[in-house]
Amino acid sequence: MKRALLAALLALFTSLALAQATPGNERKGAAAPPSAEEQAIRARLQQTFNISPSSITRTPFGWYEAVVNTDVIYVDPTANYVFANGSVIDTRTRENLTQARKDDLMKVDFAKLPLDQAVRIRFGKGSRQFVTFEDPNCGFCKKLHNDLRGLKDATVYVFLYPILSPDSTEKAKAIWCSKNRADAWNDWMLEGKAPTAGGDCKNPIQQTVQLGQSLGINGTPTLIFPDGSRLPGAVGVEAIEKKLAESGRPRK
Repeated sequence: MKRALLAALLALFTSLALAQATPGNERKGAAAPPSAEEQAIRARLQQTFNISPSSITRTPFGWYEAVVNTDVIYVDPTANYVFANGSVIDTRTRENLTQARKDDLMKVDFAKLPLDQAVRIRFGKGSRQFVTFEDPNCGFCKKLHNDLRGLKDATVYVFLYPILSPDSTEKAKAIWCSKNRADAWNDWMLEGKAPTAGGDCKNPIQQTVQLGQSLGINGTPTLIFPDGSRLPGAVGVEAIEKKLAESGRPRK
């Protein structure tokens, strides 16, 4: 009985030893040590984004796949660039290179904007300039104009851009046809007082809609600055002041 048990144990140990000595099983049982590139990638991701991938694997196209929770990102062999969520990010500066390129492509030639087709609203001396595209029925536009009262020195050119409803077009035309367009706009946006003028005068509303579409403006408000850059949404006065400081001299 004891001899039979001893023989069985010897046979088991022998089979295990043979299995471990098999090259294929050896690869399955122990992962190869990470390469220098993999170590550099892991260190850069930890340092720059404070993330620790569960795995880093070289891909057939030369970059590395890094798995972070359930997300997959790609890193170049130098660990200088990351591709994630449709964007390429410089890991040294944290700059979104894809977004920077998009912003560059979306820049507007401020000097060519037909400011005579916009409602001019002045704050203080009005020496600094920027443009907005707004719908009269836009709630965020109303918030924006409430915040704009905090500006000390700026001229805002409001392009009436009625894209939310047919009623928006009627209000835009009535504001444009008012005796004082700036007052009519402010009365409506800040106090809810509808313009009393009819919308049957000559107006640039249709041209403004075409202009906005050509510039790829899909939402209101959209702000455009003298350097051609834009900001979407009801941004605060601090953000506007920052953009005005960055955008250089106003149009003469």
